[in-house]
Amino acid sequence: MTNKQVLIKEIEMLPSDFIDEVYRYISFLKLLIERMDPDEITLASERALAKDWLLPEEDKAWANL
Repeated sequence: MTNKQVLIKEIEMLPSDFIDEVYRYISFLKLLIERMDPDEITLASERALAKDWLLPEEDKAWANL
């Protein structure tokens, strides 16, 4: 199960009073992303994506390129 799927399940289990709060937080995060310059977004994403980049399967997939 992906993080996105887990997050959706967690949101679905929240009491309805909290849904607005989650939505406001997501809107805030989107606003932060919109205000970041592309280099900052790349750097912010690097740590999260590194766990996938550093897998042996990735090395194998990219070996012939």
